[in-house]
Amino acid sequence: MARLHEHQGKTILVAAGIRVPRGGVAHTPDEAYQQAVMLGGGVVVKAQAWVTSRAAKKLIVFANTPEEARTAAETLIGQTVGNFAIDAVLVEEQISIEREFYVGLIVDDRARRPMLIVSGVGGSGIEEIALAHPDQVAQFAPDLRTGLRDYEARDLLRRVGISGKLLLAFSALLVKFYGAARTYEARSAEINPLALTNDGSLMALDCRFTIDDYAVFRHPDLGIEIAREIDRPPTPLERIAWNVEKNDYRGTFYFLQLETQFQPEDQVVGFHGNGGGGSMMNMDALLAQGFKIANFVDTSGNPPASKVYRAARIILAQPRVDAYFMGGSGFASQEQFHSARGLVKAFMDTQLNVPAVIRIGGNGEEQAMDILHRANGSFSAPVEAYGRDDTPEFCAGRLADLVATYTPEVTSPRAIPPAAEPYTFETVTNGTITYDHAVCRDCATKACVETCVPKILSLENGVPVLNISREEAKRGGCIECLACEVECHFRGSGGGYIRLPIPGLEP
Repeated sequence: MARLHEHQGKTILVAAGIRVPRGGVAHTPDEAYQQAVMLGGGVVVKAQAWVTSRAAKKLIVFANTPEEARTAAETLIGQTVGNFAIDAVLVEEQISIEREFYVGLIVDDRARRPMLIVSGVGGSGIEEIALAHPDQVAQFAPDLRTGLRDYEARDLLRRVGISGKLLLAFSALLVKFYGAARTYEARSAEINPLALTNDGSLMALDCRFTIDDYAVFRHPDLGIEIAREIDRPPTPLERIAWNVEKNDYRGTFYFLQLETQFQPEDQVVGFHGNGGGGSMMNMDALLAQGFKIANFVDTSGNPPASKVYRAARIILAQPRVDAYFMGGSGFASQEQFHSARGLVKAFMDTQLNVPAVIRIGGNGEEQAMDILHRANGSFSAPVEAYGRDDTPEFCAGRLADLVATYTPEVTSPRAIPPAAEPYTFETVTNGTITYDHAVCRDCATKACVETCVPKILSLENGVPVLNISREEAKRGGCIECLACEVECHFRGSGGGYIRLPIPGLEP
């Protein structure tokens, strides 16, 4: 789920016709001062961070003057809470409150529909409210076809003791809230507290929205950077990885940095998983060997070799990686020779200088292991490959042994000389495949044609050419299996090369 900041959620509420306190976002202490001047009177300065219990963490500060607002912003902006670096505050007018309520919506997976929750008590989490005041909490699952109807909202509120004029105003707000949450395809949303002010109106003092990952592309107005559930702003490498994933639906690629700060004595592994459950087993095995895990990556669902390549390049681009480990369930249904070719090209392009152990069990695992083992010598570091019958504990132990005996070398990215007689075409992810026909003529094996998985290459006058149009290749006729380069390098003359851009990452 993609989280929104409080100020983003309040923008949604205002558009739905729900009142919120006057205020605005400030990114500097001076902006907080100006916001307080414009509002006049006392203000509340609220850190914009994806954490709970902000008041208890002293991330909400009441200020009676603009100078106090500036001081509060100076304290909050730049502070790190957990994994979250605060870079903005919301400055709002102080509100006189007569009573507090809770309103929330979650997608109930068992009921397979949104569940609306209300409470006659607000100000703390709904779990705590339900324990302390069970008679003050009620829930209702509206019909997805009709949405929440007025009479249903009123019936729900009567169950928590709301009546009279407040019932009419509150039920109208509930209908608006439900409509806003559904419009933006929220997996969860809440207003807490919803305040009854001294002038008798209802106002959302705080709110939270999380948007379904798969719906983010339909709501560009929300400005969500990454459609993932993380508890902090994305790192630069996470942004780069997301830009690889978001428009390429061939298999899964998920990249998350777990740690970025390490001690000199730490042994840090870049982790590359296949499938969630199997990845957890392999990560546990690495932790048992004393490794610190820099990241989590999942490439599953039969991704193309190019996606595995980009994943490996991003893993190796982290500031500190002492070893590389790939491991999943051991019974992956994907064609593992694609993953092997993606890894080999990444290791050659970066000139791998950390030991790697690849547990690559699944379809075609023997072929995959052969591809990886024959690559040794093409870069300075050793690579070992294992299959489904080799346990995560054994493979993690082998990596520990390699790290203990290997001395890292200083390497530079692989340089590819320009082709004397280039023949090129583009791929679906803006890659470029080049054959140097001057080199290809002397190739005895023509391995690229033999091993091209989609069979889009033919020989013409002894050199490889497309047997489909360049437009068809770019639309997906070329599946980026990387055999054109990897097999050419090891079995042919070395005349084929594919460039796979990773915007934001140094070549």
